[in-house]
Parts: sequence; structure tokens; C-alpha cells
Amino acid sequence: MPSLTLLDWSRRVGPDGSIDDIAELLSQCNEVFKDMIWREGNLPTGHKSTVRTGLPAGTWRALNMGIAYSKSTTAQVEAGVGQLAAWSQVDKTLADLEGQTGELRMSEDNAFLEGMSQTMATTIFYGNQATAPTQFTGFAPNHNTTTATSAQSARNVRDGGGTGSNNTSIWLVGWGDQTCFGIFPKGTRAGLIFEDRGDVVPAYDTSSNPFRAYTSYFEWNAGLFIKDWRYITRLANIDVTSAGLSGSSPPDLFQFMSKMVVRLPTMTKRQSGITETDAPSEPSPGINPAFYCNRTGREYLDVQAIRDRNVLLTPKEYAGEPVVEFRGIPIRVNDALLNTESRIT
Repeated sequence: MPSLTLLDWSRRVGPDGSIDDIAELLSQCNEVFKDMIWREGNLPTGHKSTVRTGLPAGTWRALNMGIAYSKSTTAQVEAGVGQLAAWSQVDKTLADLEGQTGELRMSEDNAFLEGMSQTMATTIFYGNQATAPTQFTGFAPNHNTTTATSAQSARNVRDGGGTGSNNTSIWLVGWGDQTCFGIFPKGTRAGLIFEDRGDVVPAYDTSSNPFRAYTSYFEWNAGLFIKDWRYITRLANIDVTSAGLSGSSPPDLFQFMSKMVVRLPTMTKRQSGITETDAPSEPSPGINPAFYCNRTGREYLDVQAIRDRNVLLTPKEYAGEPVVEFRGIPIRVNDALLNTESRIT
């Protein structure tokens, strides 16, 4: 079992004997957690819900002719959850050196919190229970084609033109109780659970001999439930190489994003630009939309906005934090989104 060693300890202690503040060179920014809403699943292993798949269209009736009975059609959608868990153990004698027990344990536990958050953010977008049964299925496997005959969701997938395997994506997600939300198993707690188990749980060396160790346990039970695929749109195949975004003829990201916005069935007038609608101006009914891109995508959004003087890209402040919006929809940075996606067709 990988455990902290005396060499690890020495690398964390400053000249004055205290535990150094560690420069978190591996930390990421994954702002999807700011918007994602969570609901308790109705199953111990996930969530099941019913969606309408067909509407009765009615019949044009002629005099002296009858009308056939008709009905709507429905289907059940089910999504599973996965359990992301980890143990951390530090030899008690090692942790107690210099009387810095709490500080040393905290420096190690913080790494677990960051690492598990990164794993969860990656799974939200790329998880695939079909190929990795212990995970849950994220956005990408549900919106992974631009061919309408292959999947209905293809109507909400735009092609940025990239052809190789150096692509990224920009996503627009309309979070809501009736559209898309995170789930946790019935009867459990939401979020990342942390337990300080003290030194009650023994550790074992390579010969299976026990020794005393401070133990921390981490657990996150989660899944993603897409109830209405129409509220997720993807701009895929964005080439991040010199032939793509940094080339002489890059894809117009804002033009694509405008097309993505109008694909969501219910948006406010300010967001969609569709003024002849019964939808109220604020807020969008039950929907919390947000764009997600990585730092490369965010960089070139700024470059194109400066070049074209895009007036639809506006800086604002929300809850004391600066937020950049496009058509009133926040643009979030997510380092979990890759620059190495293969082309989808």
C-alpha cells in the first residue's frame, strides 16, 4: 500500500520545523460544480424516470366520418451511480514527528480532496458505464455523434471541423429538475464524505504485519441523470493545433455558441434572442444554463471577442465573483475537458 515515508515527511517540513504550505501544482479549476444541482435518486443504485416520447397529433375529420382513438407514448430512462472512494494512512510515529500531526495529515488529505474532485469532474463529462462499469455515464457518451440517423441527440452536436485527435469541446448545459442533474443513491448523503478514523484502523506492511497509522476515509457516491437530452448541446471537433484555433481561419466560436443557445427548448428572451415567445424574461423557467470549456477554449473566446468586438460577451459580478457571460449565460472554465479528443462523426 502506498504510504508516506520519512523522505516524504522531510520534503514537507520547513526550516522552522513546521509543515510547509504546499504549492498545488496539480490543482485544477472545474467550475461545473458551481452549477450542477443534485437530487436523491429513487433507486439504491441510481435513478429512474419517465419521459414522453410521442404526442397525439389529432385527426382532420370529415362529416359523417369517425375519429380513431390515439394516445401519447412514454419511455423510462434509468441512470446508475458509481462510488469513488479512497483510504489515506500515515504512520502514527511519522505523523507525530515535531508535533505537527494535524498539519501533516491535512496536507495529505487536501491532496485526496483535490484528486477526487478532478476525477469526478472528468467523469461528469467523459465517464462511460458501458466500458467502465464501476463509473457512471457522463455527457460525452450521450452526445457523441453528429449523424442524425445514429442518435436523436446528434441534433444538438455541432461539428467544429477538427479532423485529428487534438480536439476539444465546448458544452452548453441547462441544469434543472426536469432536464439534467446529479444524483446520489437513495438513502445516502450527497457530496464528498470525509471520515477521520484516527489510528483505530490498523495499517499493514508488505508482510501483512499491522502497525498504528492515522487513517482518513473518503467517499463520493454520484451519478448523472439526463432526463431531457435537448437541454445539452456540444460543440465538438474544435482543433486546438495551429491548423485550428490558432490558424488563419479558425472556427467562429461565437457563431457556433449562438446556434447552441437556440437548440435549448426553453430559454429567456435575453439568452436566446427569440423575442416572440411566451417565455418570461427572467429567469429561464426551471433552467440554470452554463457554458463549459477548458482554458484553451476560454483563451480563444477572448481572442475572438477582442478581434470582433463581440458585444454579446459581457463581464459581470455574481456573489462577489467576476463572471463572463455570453447572451447572459455564464462561461465556466473546466480543466477536466481535454485537448486530446478524437473526432466524432
